[in-house]
Amino acid sequence: NHSDPTLCSDTGLGRLSSLVILAATIDRVDRLRGIEGYWSSQASTFDEEPDHGLTDPDVRLAWAARLGEWIPPEAIRVADLGCGTGSLSVLLAEAGLDVIGVDASPAMLERARAKAQTLGVTVEFALGDAADPDLADGSFDVVLSRHVVWTLADPIAALVRWARLLTQDGRLVLVEGRWFDPSRGSAGGIGMPWDGGVSAEDLMTALHPLFERIDHHPLSDDTALWGKTVTGERYAVVATDPTTTQAT
Repeated sequence: NHSDPTLCSDTGLGRLSSLVILAATIDRVDRLRGIEGYWSSQASTFDEEPDHGLTDPDVRLAWAARLGEWIPPEAIRVADLGCGTGSLSVLLAEAGLDVIGVDASPAMLERARAKAQTLGVTVEFALGDAADPDLADGSFDVVLSRHVVWTLADPIAALVRWARLLTQDGRLVLVEGRWFDPSRGSAGGIGMPWDGGVSAEDLMTALHPLFERIDHHPLSDDTALWGKTVTGERYAVVATDPTTTQAT
């Protein structure tokens, strides 16, 4: 037996536990850097897609209408996680909401801040991990995330974290879809559990333990949202009344 006897002691187990935590932390940082690098490389052309930049008035109006359906009129504070170039954050701020947008890409946030300034609205944009943002539990009426969960190393943990950010009657709005064969790769070339997107069925199954009510809104046929005809599954899931919250 060549095992190290020091690892059998309390001190040894503590060291081993610390090494495991350190390895997990390094892995998380490496993944986040890969994601940040990928999206920063996309920033200069990201808004060229009609549903990203919302420069087409009809597409912009379509997203404003949908957000008006999904976000309750009494909502005040919204967290837009993985906000990218801030198009939805700005749209919500124009509607009078108090919005914070979080993204891991400095290049994306640079464009988001410029967009808000150009349109004359106030949005707080923060650099950070959308999956585990540095935000207070129980402090948001709505958490919004669009086309983000497929890029996350642990999407289930992110959903749990996002649910905790909500007030007692808060609402999680996820706009997602299935876009491509995961064998093509993912953000930064780092394999993720939901590479290529996630089906509404799988996402709703993951959300079921976390919320009292979950509604599914198919979006594939709503060409006004995308500015073109799209293929594949596209949808929104609106989850209301988290089962576990922490009041501020």
